[in-house]
Amino acid sequence: MAKESSFDIVSKVDFAEVTNAIQIAMKEIQTRYDYKGSKSKVTLEKEELVLISDDEYKLEQLKDVLISKMIKRGIPIKNLDYGKIEPASSGTVRQRASLVQGIDKDNAKKINTLIKNSGVKVKSQMQDDQIRVTGKNRDDLQQIISLVREADLTIDVQFSNYR
Repeated sequence: MAKESSFDIVSKVDFAEVTNAIQIAMKEIQTRYDYKGSKSKVTLEKEELVLISDDEYKLEQLKDVLISKMIKRGIPIKNLDYGKIEPASSGTVRQRASLVQGIDKDNAKKINTLIKNSGVKVKSQMQDDQIRVTGKNRDDLQQIISLVREADLTIDVQFSNYR
């Protein structure tokens, strides 16, 4: 009898790369002419980005610079969950963006129904904040990976522990 193969569907963000992207973005902001004398900055507090700038327009520009640096570093920007823009001290505005880690119940349910409706002979089960998919045929697992990649999810997913 053939041994079962498996893989995990996870959603993770590499915080070392996030820190690098923030540093590169801040370096660019400090050298840009339109940000001379500006109080714009980006900080990482636990699992949350805090963007501070002079006004909403500069905050959007700051967000664009940060997102471009995050894309270059391979950080999934789908996992950013922006809060509302709020006034901060010294006439500045602040926006928080939490970095979503793990697969929430809604997306897990969507992935599980997608796998069940595909008709491929595999089993999927939720384990904490990841989904384990097992099957006898590796081609079936590859088919599930391509199916999940094409799915319209609110988070970015990665595939690990392929055995």
